Amino acid sequence: MKLLFACIFALLFLLPSSKPATATLPRPSHIIIVMEENHSFDQIIGSKYAPYINELAKESALFTDAHGVQHPSQPNYIALFSGNTQGVKDDKCLKNVTFTSANLGAYLIKAKYSFGGFAQTMPTGDFTGCYYQKSTITKSYLYGRKHCPWVNWIGTKTNQLPVSVSKPMTEFPTDFSKLPTVCFVIPDMDHDMHNIGASGDGEAIRRGDQWLKQNLSKYVEWAKKNNSLLIFTFDEDDFKAPNHIPTFFVGPMVKPGRYNQRIDHYNVLRTIEALYRLPASGNAKADAITDIWKN
Repeated sequence: MKLLFACIFALLFLLPSSKPATATLPRPSHIIIVMEENHSFDQIIGSKYAPYINELAKESALFTDAHGVQHPSQPNYIALFSGNTQGVKDDKCLKNVTFTSANLGAYLIKAKYSFGGFAQTMPTGDFTGCYYQKSTITKSYLYGRKHCPWVNWIGTKTNQLPVSVSKPMTEFPTDFSKLPTVCFVIPDMDHDMHNIGASGDGEAIRRGDQWLKQNLSKYVEWAKKNNSLLIFTFDEDDFKAPNHIPTFFVGPMVKPGRYNQRIDHYNVLRTIEALYRLPASGNAKADAITDIWKN
């Protein structure tokens, strides 16, 4: 009997486990994160006004159940950058606030990677004002600090960032190998679909689509041969309860297709952190996205 049990134990030990192996995640050389404004999944995916975005979506991992964290805009940017809304519930300017909480930029720098934020119409990298330059399309502005989360962590304390990480879009390199490891690229409000104007929402979407093509199509093509990734998402939908937004990842390490898992900004952040083997900042309970990657 003892011999029988010993044989059974040995057999079970030698059999392969039914538990799936942990996914091996790629490590992109560069990631660009583009965040657009105030449109739902159904307003963008399939829209005739966004031909380039839809072209990219077809070669991407497109998430059909992606969501913003809350309304309005600013908390979503902060959530994607730090894994927490930091108590921010509105779009009020945080000019007199500097956070010291964990965040993507600080963790990248600590791990000997690099981080940057590029913002269209930001006048200079050290600009910490709330807004800059009036739009000719609406009564709104072009640059808004509320869309540039890294600015809220500029400083010299724990988890804060050197001012050198913050750059106007005019400093975006044409040699993409000189990009930071991970960077945000933020269009101004005439080109992120925020400022709608008299020509209507279709024209706002068209401007955003054209801006993306003009400014990042060369990066997308370069990324295919240089192990790099574009993450395209929105802050929130058109202020509806579902907060259902377009989000896709496009790059040579991605398996194209439609993915129906529910994700939000916390999952996107946790995925970036996992790709570079960084600690989880903020909402550590969020799962990294693991099923979209090629072996």
